[in-house]
Amino acid sequence: MQHTFRFLLGLALAAPLFADTFVGDVHVNADTTTTPITISSPSPELQDLALRAFGAHGRYKVVAGGAAFGLAFAPAGANQVSVTITKGGKATVESDVGGRTLRAEGSPGSVVASQTFAGSDMRNALLKAADFAVTKTSGLKGFFAGKLAFLSDKTGKTEIYTADLFFGDILRWTSEGKQIVSPRWSPDGTRIIFTSYRTSFPDIYVLELNNRRISLYASFKGTNSGGRFSPNGQQVAMVLSGEGNPEIYVGTPQGRQIHRLTNDQFVEASPAWSPDGSRLIFTCDAAGGPQLYVMAATGGAMSRLPTDVSRYCAEPDWSAGDPNKIVFTARVGSGYQVAVYDMATRASKIVTHAPTDAIEPMWMADGRHVICGFRAANTSALYLIDTESGKATRLSPTGLGSASSATYLAP
Repeated sequence: MQHTFRFLLGLALAAPLFADTFVGDVHVNADTTTTPITISSPSPELQDLALRAFGAHGRYKVVAGGAAFGLAFAPAGANQVSVTITKGGKATVESDVGGRTLRAEGSPGSVVASQTFAGSDMRNALLKAADFAVTKTSGLKGFFAGKLAFLSDKTGKTEIYTADLFFGDILRWTSEGKQIVSPRWSPDGTRIIFTSYRTSFPDIYVLELNNRRISLYASFKGTNSGGRFSPNGQQVAMVLSGEGNPEIYVGTPQGRQIHRLTNDQFVEASPAWSPDGSRLIFTCDAAGGPQLYVMAATGGAMSRLPTDVSRYCAEPDWSAGDPNKIVFTARVGSGYQVAVYDMATRASKIVTHAPTDAIEPMWMADGRHVICGFRAANTSALYLIDTESGKATRLSPTGLGSASSATYLAP
């Protein structure tokens, strides 16, 4: 059982046995329910970012003409962007930039909505405006303006970074020089909890972003890993092995009142919260191999999810956008792919077709897209996956080195 736990903990650490290189997008089974749109802007920078965002969204297809909607984005002041949505055709927008009036021409169409958004910078304002356009044209919740925390080895050591979804505003937050795994946001975006091997053994730490202070959260005998904040930020779930077996524990955000929820001879790992915070989903080898189990956040009996898609199911994440859906890593053949289990239909499906391992999936805000890592023997990159069409779009730039273990903070 200890071997199984080390294997589960090490899944994010050990390189797989594939030597494939991978760049760009992966297209599988073109989605027949895409919405054709046009995008225009008097600002090349805004247009490029809007094209990238909607080009990655599985619901949309950017076209030159014959669109269902036209989306026009324009600078509207300091760190502000306006969006005009027309039904059919292309919108026409004007904007004053640097004392010059810039005009993006378009064919006429009836205006559906128009609104201006302020952001932390122009990129953030554009992404907020794009999220508004997504909701107005599809009914889906937008996720473009969310933030990522992730790991990168750009400096030669694996450290924690943050960025927007399309890897603008990149910041490095640690200088550990030690092995780090599983960074996870607090729901208010002020802290990141993570596991580090600072003392040669895995312990749990918390990074406070307002002052860059790193404090020790859990350092008990044995292994301490998998820290994850509850949706309301009032609890932390984790895996501790100090009492002899890796078990699920819950404590306060300050590392107090830590108490055990599971108590068995099996190995538990990777706890994640339900959107309402009432339940936990985690990996357990009670069935002879890693599978997904659910239990009340207060403890009690645990029940296995009948994923029935693989003998190895791990790294679950519970969707806030669609609480019926669980995303997880499944062993497929000699590698790993991302799968989704739907509790409403009690059915699973493999949603990635990566040329290498696809691991560590995390939901976006809409309950349709996830971010995960595509990892080859000597490199890894972060991809956005549309779980309905199978479309995969690379997000992390090559200049960032190997990027992995992304955690998403909804806007």
